[in-house]
Amino acid sequence: MADKYANLCLAITGINANDNPGPGMAVIRSLKESFGAGLRIIGLSYEPLEPGIYLRDHVNKTYQIPYPTEGANALLERLTYIHQQEKLDLIIPNFDSELFNFIKIAPQLMQIGIASFLPSHQQLAVRDKVNLKDFGLKHGFYVPADHKLYTIDDIKKAADEFNFPMVIKGKFYEASVVYTMDQAIKAFHQLNAAWGVPVIAQQFIKGTEINIAALGDGKGNNTSIVAMRKLYITDKGKAWAGVTIKDEKFIELGNNFALATGWKGGYEMEIMSNEDGHLYILEINPRFPAWIYLTAAAGQNQPGALVKMALGDIVEPFDDYQAGKLFVRYSWDHVTDISDFQQFSVFGEL
Repeated sequence: MADKYANLCLAITGINANDNPGPGMAVIRSLKESFGAGLRIIGLSYEPLEPGIYLRDHVNKTYQIPYPTEGANALLERLTYIHQQEKLDLIIPNFDSELFNFIKIAPQLMQIGIASFLPSHQQLAVRDKVNLKDFGLKHGFYVPADHKLYTIDDIKKAADEFNFPMVIKGKFYEASVVYTMDQAIKAFHQLNAAWGVPVIAQQFIKGTEINIAALGDGKGNNTSIVAMRKLYITDKGKAWAGVTIKDEKFIELGNNFALATGWKGGYEMEIMSNEDGHLYILEINPRFPAWIYLTAAAGQNQPGALVKMALGDIVEPFDDYQAGKLFVRYSWDHVTDISDFQQFSVFGEL
């Protein structure tokens, strides 16, 4: 079996690594652990300062790809060119905002020999922040109440219902806990400028925050579930340290989500366990989280399993993982030459 995967060529997006890191580098780390030194990694980047471009030990070559706003046809054209150069076996996209286009062109990619393992547009929509409350009501999940914000008046209506604190969330990324109307208005304008409307106001739930990384098989089951408790959180709400924990109710919640949606691919559930023990779903991210390497360290290598499933192999569901595995994220200054930056900026390849 190892020979089948000896010389795979995999394309990975999300290779930024700032204070709001993409999952790409952690996915690559997991894949190298799963498939060994013969694995060829092609980075797909939007910006010339994404660190993965210059981390040659991890990424063999990087190509710039068009922003999601340029549409699916531009993406397909670029990926077709990259495939002609590299003979890609599989693509793993890792940003929420790019998934719509990747899902749309997945059949054409498969026709030219590039596999993927992605949810459907319908699955992507049901867990969207603007639809999450309705999804929870339909399927019996605890989900905080929310308001869609288009204007300042909408913020006032949300504040009247929820009081403070409440959570203001961008359509795709970022969230802030706000304690005053001034903070709420400032957060609304920032998130509207970054991601557009609607901005989401969500009821604040006090409790312990748990994240669940899972891999759905597309048939209503999970191949893997690993839960993590955040130990250190950045001002953007991102886990900078966390530890794996085990509790049957987390497994049950993930399995119920997979059953309700038939989810295909990796996903992350952000959960708040309140003082009554209820598990509130704060949001569901439709791809692997940036801490995904922790699943490999705990004994369930989710990116490795996804590759095997995408290439048509049967992967038996994992039945256990190690609790007490701790991760601590850190910053590292990688030094390279300005000529590399110029090369990528001008030609879109490095």
